[in-house]
Amino acid sequence: MDPSLPLPSHLDELRRRLLYSLAFFACSFAASFNYSTLLFRIIKHPLAGIVDKLVFFSPTEALAVYLNISFTSGLIFSMPFLLYQAWKFIEPAAGSGLRNNVFVFVGGVMAAFSLGVVFSYFILIPPALKFLLGFAGAELQPVISAQNYISFITWTVVGTGLVFEMPVLSYILTKLGVINHRLLRSKYRYALVAILIVAAIITPTSDIFNMLLFTAPMVVLYELSIWISKFAESSRN
Repeated sequence: MDPSLPLPSHLDELRRRLLYSLAFFACSFAASFNYSTLLFRIIKHPLAGIVDKLVFFSPTEALAVYLNISFTSGLIFSMPFLLYQAWKFIEPAAGSGLRNNVFVFVGGVMAAFSLGVVFSYFILIPPALKFLLGFAGAELQPVISAQNYISFITWTVVGTGLVFEMPVLSYILTKLGVINHRLLRSKYRYALVAILIVAAIITPTSDIFNMLLFTAPMVVLYELSIWISKFAESSRN
């Protein structure tokens, strides 16, 4: 988005990049749908030894489950291309400190998001499922809707992935001159309160153990964001 160009040129470029993005996402969606059964087994793995089979309660629910999986998978796999298109559109209008950093931006976002997904899938979700289903005891038999389970996993995994973008956001905002490491350090107490609130919202259970399990890495991420902000300041000068 070059500020020197007229508005129609901006709109043409935006339309072109949106079309490229939609086409790439459609291909990713189609490829994901082709492997949706495998993806479903991967998503269902945290339930191994707890619940044997998921169920559905309407004729369209089974199809909706695989479409949901394919949509989420397609969005994640096409994310690098979508981020690249978004960055190239705004790059001309960005400050000099952010120009020509497209691969740093895309790589940083994807690395942070992937770490969040891995943490959620392997560390957060298994104990959360055991805790929630443990309330059933011997009197109740869990019968879980496939659609509800997929929504539960998607919300937790994607939410955690987005939270892990904190250091990347800190780098970008520092480069733009919006924040600095001194501001982040001075707001540490407020950040802790915000972290606890976010953890309470995103954590799939209400027990203190799983909430702290989610809070601890967020505190580490905030501290890392301060150091990254300091590095971005030094490299900007």
